[in-house]
Amino acid sequence: MRHYENSITISASTEDLFAYIDDHIRLSSHMNKSSWMMGGGKMNTSIDEKGGKEIGSHIHMSGNVFGIKLYLDEVMTRREPPHLKEWETVGTPKLLIIGKYKMKVAITPQENGSLLQVSIDYELPTTYVWLGKLLSGVYAKWCVQQMIKSPQNYFNKQKS
Repeated sequence: MRHYENSITISASTEDLFAYIDDHIRLSSHMNKSSWMMGGGKMNTSIDEKGGKEIGSHIHMSGNVFGIKLYLDEVMTRREPPHLKEWETVGTPKLLIIGKYKMKVAITPQENGSLLQVSIDYELPTTYVWLGKLLSGVYAKWCVQQMIKSPQNYFNKQKS
């Protein structure tokens, strides 16, 4: 398994920050927009009736990147509001740059807000292994950074 993590202090209560993070559509919005990191493509996210807010809840993403059809199924494995949320892929995801992965979001109260820590543990893809070796570190960093930047921007706008 490979690993990347980053953290930032956000001017928000742990409860407000967790509520933002707990909306998986919002949290994964960077995957739903066309970008250079997505090869000009994008993914569509669908969530089961549990809304990604209960252990066992499924989140599905599918789409096209570089003209190749991709798919993954994630399951919520741990959820301890307002401090912790973990999910991981199940089955064999059809991805280009990374393979199976596990993500974790931890929120710790601070004097001036909340410390948001986001991490990803991932394998190389089962196909396109050479591409994974070349780009998986860059992609993991981009993904974690997007998941940090989204709530940071949201709460900064709330303050102004």
